[in-house]
Amino acid sequence: METLSRLIDTRAPIAPDTLCGDVAAMFDAEPSLTAIAVVEDGGPVGLVYRDVLQGQMRVADLIARPVRDIMDAAPRVIQADTDASAFVNALADSPTPVFRTAYVTIDAAGAYVGVGGLASLLASHRRRQGEARDARAMVDRMAVEIGAHLDGVLAITERLEQQRLTPDAAAFVRAIGDTSRDMGETLSRAIDLHRSAQGQMAFNAVPTRLRDLADAVEARWAARAHEGGSTLLVSYDGEPECGVEVDGERLLQVYDILIENALAAGRGMIEARLTARADGGRVRLEGQVRDNAEGHGGDRLAWVSAPLSAASLQDHHEMALSVGLALAHRVMRAMGGPLVAEANRGAGLTVGFGLTADAAQILVARDAEPAVAGRAAHILIVDDNATNRMVAEALCDMFECTSEQAVDGVEAVEMARSGRYDLVLMDIKMPRMDGIAATRAIRDMAGRVGAVPIVALTANADPADVQTYLAAGMQDVVEKPIKPERLATVLNALLGGEDEDAEAAA
Repeated sequence: METLSRLIDTRAPIAPDTLCGDVAAMFDAEPSLTAIAVVEDGGPVGLVYRDVLQGQMRVADLIARPVRDIMDAAPRVIQADTDASAFVNALADSPTPVFRTAYVTIDAAGAYVGVGGLASLLASHRRRQGEARDARAMVDRMAVEIGAHLDGVLAITERLEQQRLTPDAAAFVRAIGDTSRDMGETLSRAIDLHRSAQGQMAFNAVPTRLRDLADAVEARWAARAHEGGSTLLVSYDGEPECGVEVDGERLLQVYDILIENALAAGRGMIEARLTARADGGRVRLEGQVRDNAEGHGGDRLAWVSAPLSAASLQDHHEMALSVGLALAHRVMRAMGGPLVAEANRGAGLTVGFGLTADAAQILVARDAEPAVAGRAAHILIVDDNATNRMVAEALCDMFECTSEQAVDGVEAVEMARSGRYDLVLMDIKMPRMDGIAATRAIRDMAGRVGAVPIVALTANADPADVQTYLAAGMQDVVEKPIKPERLATVLNALLGGEDEDAEAAA
């Protein structure tokens, strides 16, 4: 904690009967001096400001008058051990206008300590804000890297699970995989929560069939609820083919969080509902997750309503649940349908939301599991991080695509000359040649080689960064850590039409 004692001038004060002419000479001798404290019997009784004194001396003869006649007799006085940031916040929140350019500090006994200037105080505050901003950015980058490594662990465990293992080894691999998935999910939610606080949470509104969304909730959670001794009932009330323009992945994320929270409360019945009512070109959505878990309903209600309160953070499991609930609140506020929690008449809680979205026509039914349309593609994976390459390779295998790897932009450009790739997954920050330079070099090649689809793999997916990637010749962006459904969507968009194009050409 940086206190005011580190930011003040401890020079000797003056007495109330000091002549104004003598004080003016002090200011003339030190151009950087902005104020001098006036002290009597060890305690501050006033402040003399350079600009005030000089202004008054221009219009009146004050040379022989004591400073008590022109000093500020009610200066801002504060203890020297006060936190500097707390003082700045107090100034900002004060109803009194901040017109004084200096303040006096005292010790616990009220004795004079020194004089501080608001300019140095604000400069210190800005410096600390900058340091905090840089620290948050570093934590964000580290979290992304950790998420990528966890994805690598999952890729390895998935491959091990396909091997012949002893029962004990298989159990160990499953435990490693389950732990890595839980850690990865919590970390991903924490990153989303941090980005939402910075106004950087990404949303992708696409035509979404609501019946498919309800089916996805049931597919993801029915078996897990049964394993935990609970019963999950999922219902959809609306037109079967009703579609809306909404970020379905975000809505599914909210349902995941709410059902996870209900399961953590104890065994019982959990009802997940989604209701859709069309009104012209708009659709009103109502979502609910209701449980009947026994326990302290009041405490649960307070926790769900304010999940990051200090009282709720007791252990790592509750921290993970709290991060998820906080993220669910942020997501729904951003989508225009804040979460509302209420205690049931009997046991348990009901958490719900309501929002309105534009109606959308669903032309093609989407499978619940990610799949890449069209023929198997051959993909070039470019990344200087071995773990990231392994994760991308595992996902390509999942989508029945073959792949090769390059460790930097120089190697990628040389490999791309062969023309044997249907798509390139390109990291941005790499040694020797970065992804943007490599993309431009590939685009300079003639024919089909130079037209190969290129997708950016990056943790930096702010709108300004995305525009830079697109301007360099990339077609799309997949954010790290890579989400399988997002990669599947991009591959479908860029590769799904190849067979049709070939048939049309024939």
